Amino acid sequence: LAMAFREVNARRHVGLQQLSSLALVGRTLLGPMKSCKFVVDESTNQSVLTCSAVRLIESLDLSSAAGQLLNETVQAQNKEFKTGTSTLLFLVGAWSNAVLECLQQNVPVSVIVSVMSEGLNSCCEKVQCLQLSIHDVNKELCCSSVRTSIFENKTSQIGSNSILNPPVDFQKGISASEEVVPRNPHSHPEDGCNFSNSCLVSTLTGFGSIASLVKPVDDKSKSVISGSGVILSSCNKQKLSHSRYFSTLAKSNFSSLSGNFEGYLSGQSAYPCECSGFGHLAMALSHGNRTNVKLLQNIVAYQQQGAECSGSSRFNITEIATCCLLGLPESYSCVCPGFITLVSPEQATVTKYLQGKPLWILLMDGDLTEQYGHLGFNRPRNVRTILERPSLQDGRSGDLWLSSVLDTLRRFEVNLILVRGNVCEKLMERCIANNILVIGSVTRNVLGVFGEVTSAQPLTYLAQLNARYLGRGAQVELWRACDGHAVELGELVPVRIKVQGIPLLTAMLTTTVASKMQLIEDQFWTFVYRLHHALNEGKVFLGGGAVELLCLSHIQMLAEQSLKPANTNAEREFHNPLWPAASSTEYRSVVLRALASGWSQFLSAVLCNTAKATSGFEAHTLIKCHLKKAADYGSPSAYVLKEFRRVGMVQGGSDPFTDPREGLNVYDNVTAKTEAWRRALDLVLLVLQTDAEIITGPKRNQLLHSRVSSEFLFL
Repeated sequence: LAMAFREVNARRHVGLQQLSSLALVGRTLLGPMKSCKFVVDESTNQSVLTCSAVRLIESLDLSSAAGQLLNETVQAQNKEFKTGTSTLLFLVGAWSNAVLECLQQNVPVSVIVSVMSEGLNSCCEKVQCLQLSIHDVNKELCCSSVRTSIFENKTSQIGSNSILNPPVDFQKGISASEEVVPRNPHSHPEDGCNFSNSCLVSTLTGFGSIASLVKPVDDKSKSVISGSGVILSSCNKQKLSHSRYFSTLAKSNFSSLSGNFEGYLSGQSAYPCECSGFGHLAMALSHGNRTNVKLLQNIVAYQQQGAECSGSSRFNITEIATCCLLGLPESYSCVCPGFITLVSPEQATVTKYLQGKPLWILLMDGDLTEQYGHLGFNRPRNVRTILERPSLQDGRSGDLWLSSVLDTLRRFEVNLILVRGNVCEKLMERCIANNILVIGSVTRNVLGVFGEVTSAQPLTYLAQLNARYLGRGAQVELWRACDGHAVELGELVPVRIKVQGIPLLTAMLTTTVASKMQLIEDQFWTFVYRLHHALNEGKVFLGGGAVELLCLSHIQMLAEQSLKPANTNAEREFHNPLWPAASSTEYRSVVLRALASGWSQFLSAVLCNTAKATSGFEAHTLIKCHLKKAADYGSPSAYVLKEFRRVGMVQGGSDPFTDPREGLNVYDNVTAKTEAWRRALDLVLLVLQTDAEIITGPKRNQLLHSRVSSEFLFL
């Protein structure tokens, strides 16, 4: 976007101004109430809706060196954490402006770099007191849920017969008449982990989900799913989901199929409420967005159920896949065991032929083409061989290769092939004609899961194929929506590959709006990785603006102390002996206040985005009020822990359907947040020092007296 650089002033630091202009476009992406943006492709006039800083930066004009560095920084954050990119982008802009203000006050570059770096390090150490243990947080969330449930039960008794107060639990999508059926002690050992014929929990837009296990239409038998978390309806009467004015689809489908639905919650839990391990923690890390969180909560519940069989309670992100299906309402989104992918109608015909048969499965770790050549055991990243030699598939050599491959597949009776890379189109056609289903572009994690449950071993070339590389027991079928009907929408058809006892889960993400598909998938993976990082680290930050407020309070305290004689321990520790005494006193306060302005702008933007403040002035007033209370309290960290653990600065305003009596707990990832801070400041200081070196080079005098001297800032 050329307009991003419209306000660049050549008399000031160009690189920092470019960073500030680029980061400004992501201001509305902060906080739980993100304002999405439409990214329009000028060549095709197609638009995509996004609230991701990664997608937004990819669409901007990044022809400048500063823009390229910003893109690489955001991509690095996203690759490692899948979260924190919006915070990084905003702080890059805020601190770029702060550094520009320091330069206008003639603060030396070396002082800016030193003071800001040490100031951020001091903040990271200070906020460690806001780190909370996962075990303590989850227990607190469960206790809070129990208290909320008791309060709701008491209030519901008053007007239980009222039309406006039906006895329905909207959060779980089930009525109060449903009961938990305990695990059958005489069931088969595998039954407790066998959900291969079911579809888990489809979400209802706006209000929650219908927790449901849907049997395939072909299966006439009525199986009883054992386990400590199965819910059966005590009667088949119609259940009210919510008002007809919001969703006629949910009302009609659910009421007509209520007799065929079996609800699913979680297994037995050591926590006070009936949660599935970390279901409440997943909600707290979602920052109030409940659209995809229900899917994540049921993934946690399913893996918790499987942990009773495997003995492992760790949340496994490698056993999660997604399938984006355009054309169905978002209420059809659900979680299903097995691997679901989209195939062509011709491949769907092969799937129908193979349905119900145990298949021999082959895993290919590479491309299934004649020209494919392995790059070695240590394959370089981001390197893909396009073409090593002219294509011979149109001639005799290509026909011989196709015939050889088909003979090999037929000899070993291979029915299903999962390929990590690309598949030759002509080979695909030959395989379809021989009723062999070939699926390309399968991730390495999916290949690994199928290898474990089928005993198949991935191979690189078909010439290596022998009996020990094949797996047995895979089955394929057309995926069926939660209303029991197979889905065939246009050019792509969803098919499901399953194996007895497979731990792999596929989140079916559906929408009728094409431009929204990428947004839904990005949000889902963001929530998954937040929970993944939280469990791996074993700790989370107190959310709702608590961490940023403590940073702001701490930096302002250091700035005030820098104006006094260095006679306190904190001042002596923060003092750098390499600075001259005069510059240490003169400039340090200016730089620290500039650093603090970044936190202040961050909190102000989040407050405005969540409608907690109608203007920047009102937001800054609220921030100052908190800072004054923290100072009067004596210990800012103690004040933050006391006030923000109960209700944060920006909590509770992210979901318009949330009961105002229900306190929405918010938590953040520790490492992802602090690394976003460090990356943002490192980028700003890198651009600052790089341009400064160019400007203050040996040709300084020549530039000073040249016609273009106005384009440079001389220090």
